[in-house]
Parts: sequence; structure tokens; C-alpha cells
Amino acid sequence: MAVIAGNWKMHMAPEEARAFFCAFQVDPVMADHEIVIFPPSVSLFTACECEYRDPRVQLGIQNLHWEDRGAFTGEISASMAVRAGANYALLGHSERRHVFGETDEQVALKVASALRHDLIPVVCVGETLEEREAGRVDEVILRQLDSALVSIPDPETRFLIAYEPVWAIGTGKTATPLDAAAAHGTLRGRLERAMGAATAARTEILYGGSVQPSNAAILLAACDVDGVLVGGASINPESFTEIARASG
Repeated sequence: MAVIAGNWKMHMAPEEARAFFCAFQVDPVMADHEIVIFPPSVSLFTACECEYRDPRVQLGIQNLHWEDRGAFTGEISASMAVRAGANYALLGHSERRHVFGETDEQVALKVASALRHDLIPVVCVGETLEEREAGRVDEVILRQLDSALVSIPDPETRFLIAYEPVWAIGTGKTATPLDAAAAHGTLRGRLERAMGAATAARTEILYGGSVQPSNAAILLAACDVDGVLVGGASINPESFTEIARASG
């Protein structure tokens, strides 16, 4: 079983979300896989209530604040996300880290908040091109992972990791299957040392970064790649269908 996740980013208003679910249907090839969509927050409740959405397609929030309530204009709490229909929380996405200045410590607080409210965290890690060229891939992704793991003390807790090299997001560049396998292997090795072999084996590690119908199958076939986190191609129901079928 693979996890096929779509991050709509700042696209897809409520009426567009309805149109997407009208066009996207889970067929037998996809049925054994876990499919998750992360709509923008204004479209989450519409997606949840949409009569066209196959109930096997789960929903998540793209970001959240670590406090449950308060004077935090523009923010959304984990409890609000749950009540709007989320089962997952996408945390530490590279755009949150590099565009909005989110720190490892803030991501860890968000992971803790998600778990308090029974959301499944999808923790994003990844290096910039400069960090890759300096040979710092393992250093960066392990630092980001270690910080998040502080908020996951119970090895029985379900969480996912998404490896998304920053240089491959929205650029058309994609890590090779060998690049993805190497990073995923590093992350799984750390999970085994930190939380035990059983947790490491069952924790899904997704690859994200310019995933398209043309490269999905080869990425999904790479060692230690348990699924994909799809950006731009996920807002088109036809291309997202092709990607989900590639995991069959």
C-alpha cells in the first residue's frame, strides 16, 4: 500500500474543490492505497461535506498553530482543523520553513498540538540546493527529524515523514530515485535508532518534489519510498488520478 497525498497549497477555492471531487474517483487500482488531500483551510469544510468525495479520500490541514485558541489572527488551531474535517496535518513544509521562517522548534510544537487532537502529523524535511552541494543533506534532514521526534515520545504513535528536497519543489527538477532512496534510508535508519525497528518499519516516508504522472512510478518503486506528496499535479484530477494509478 502506498500513500498518495496531494497538497493544493494556495489553490482551489471551495467551488473548485467541489469540482475536483466530482471529477476524481477512486477506482480499483487505487483502492488499496491511502489517498489524502490537503486543501487550503477555506476549502477544507467544503471538501469534507462534498457529496462527490469518495469517503476513502481523507483530508488534512496544510498548517496549524500550536496553541488551541487565543489572539492569533489568521491562524488555525488543531481542534478547529479536526472540526472542519481534517484527519492529517502537514507540518514543516519547506514553504513554511523558507518563506515564512518557521523554525524546527515551532514545527515540533505543531506536531505536539496535532497529536493532542488526534491528527496524524506529516512531518516535512528537506535540504536546499546549497546544503546539498555542500554535502549536508543528512545533517539537515536529521536535524529537522530529530527536532520533531521530541514531540513523539510514544513509538506506537502514527506519523508520516515527507522528504521534499527544497530545490525540487515547483522547479520541475526532481530527485533521482537513488537520491530519494538515499535520503529515505537515512531517515529510516534514524527512526530505528530513536524509536525502534518496528516503528521504523511501519512509518511511511513519502517523497515530494515535482512529482508528475511521468515520474511517479519510478519514484514509488525506489527503495524506502512509501508514497508521494504531490504539489501542482494534485490540483488537476486527471493528473492526480494518473499518479495514484502509478502506485498500483
